Amino acid sequence: MDKTFRRLFKQHFGAPPVSILEIAGDGSARKMVRLVGENMETAVGVVGPDPDENRAFLAFSRAFRGIGLPVPEVYAVDKKAGVYIEEDLGETTLFDAVSQARQADPDADFPAAMLPVYRRILEILPQFQVEGGQAVDYSVAYPRAAFDRQSILWDLNYFKYHFLKLAHIPFNEARLEKDFRRFATFLLGADTRHFLYRDFQSRNVMVRDGEPWFIDYQGGRRGALQYDVASLLYDPKVGLTEPLREELLEHYLEQLEKRMPVDRERFRQHLRGYTLVRILQAMGAYGYRGFFERKPRFLQSVPQAIRNVERLLETGFVPVELPELRAVLETICGSTTLRKKQPTPQPGLTVYTGSFSFKRGYPDDAGGHGGGFVFDCRAVHNPGRYTEYASLCGCDEPVKDFLESLPEVEDFWMHVRGLAEHHVGVWLTRGFSSLSVNFGCTGGQHRSVYFSERLAAYLRANYPSVHVVVTHREQDHWPDRELAMAQMAGAAAGAQERG
Repeated sequence: MDKTFRRLFKQHFGAPPVSILEIAGDGSARKMVRLVGENMETAVGVVGPDPDENRAFLAFSRAFRGIGLPVPEVYAVDKKAGVYIEEDLGETTLFDAVSQARQADPDADFPAAMLPVYRRILEILPQFQVEGGQAVDYSVAYPRAAFDRQSILWDLNYFKYHFLKLAHIPFNEARLEKDFRRFATFLLGADTRHFLYRDFQSRNVMVRDGEPWFIDYQGGRRGALQYDVASLLYDPKVGLTEPLREELLEHYLEQLEKRMPVDRERFRQHLRGYTLVRILQAMGAYGYRGFFERKPRFLQSVPQAIRNVERLLETGFVPVELPELRAVLETICGSTTLRKKQPTPQPGLTVYTGSFSFKRGYPDDAGGHGGGFVFDCRAVHNPGRYTEYASLCGCDEPVKDFLESLPEVEDFWMHVRGLAEHHVGVWLTRGFSSLSVNFGCTGGQHRSVYFSERLAAYLRANYPSVHVVVTHREQDHWPDRELAMAQMAGAAAGAQERG
């Protein structure tokens, strides 16, 4: 493709680029590069493998530029090759700008320097929705011309199959499908005549010289105004506070009312529904990219997405009865595993270790390379067979004391430690970034937890340069350990008094 990029760049700037630099991918199938000319003129080159998606992006770009919206100018196109070059808007996304501002003002709930940018974005959004909605040709929209019932059900099922199933959240299929259909009917009661940007979030807004510019609207279609507002205000990657969301929503509504009459009460009712469907769609994407494609950075947004769901549940949910969906969301909100903050990848070697139950299948590969070890602890005598340990786990001292009294435990540990230590040494020498060492047993509560914690402690003590991440997959299914410990302490005290 370099030859095509050079030709298109020369066609626009009069001379070929002197360098072509790859731009990190955004999770899509597109390939992007930065082209730099000898006088430091730049352009972004895009290879889009889907011709329908390319057609939508190019047509929408022309329409938006034609009414003065801040989107990149498309310089040159080779439709047959699926290649185009466009204006370079720099490297700072809205997400990057917020992250940098937070580092400069770490004590603030939200950096004050970014508030004018958000207000400006919400002044421009109604232009996309109303004027842009009148300017675009919806016949090129891809994959559908409108965010209709089919689109809504696609998103809800995306959440079901790529988040609920991959995260092992139980649900009743028939009841959930009934709720999905009822939910779609409610959502379509909103005004759906306007342009829906579809992915209006912090990584799709660039900030150049303090002003927002907009990208990645190729999935746009006709739909409800509320969807894009929800996408921005409930973006899990940013985590706006509730008072700030309300302030920004009011600013948006004021701008929208300059263009059309707005029934604010009805708008807000449907906003809750579109907020939920947007969060669910995003969680489906996090599940697909994170659980299935093994890209850990996508799972980093899950805890904030869950907090957003929890906020909806606490403040009245949505104005339509969805009992099975509500139960599913309450289960997700109660999951300590899903709410646990995902570690940020660090330079050097990271060892991912943890416990699981063989009843629920093998663990996901947190490192993403498909290698490492899974050790079966079921050859070791099971503390869970004894009443006094059944409600405890392998982190608790009584269980550890029980296991360490068994001769087979030390034999098992020596073999595990030898294999793990050998690989850690080789991985450090070769500069590898991750190693997975997981332990399974019957319930994922006693033996597997004990050995994963023991390995983590050993590596931290003997390999200080190695990052160690521990995950106990079945933790949400463990009994109430604090109650069990209190009961054991009470029983011990009673026995001492009787003695």
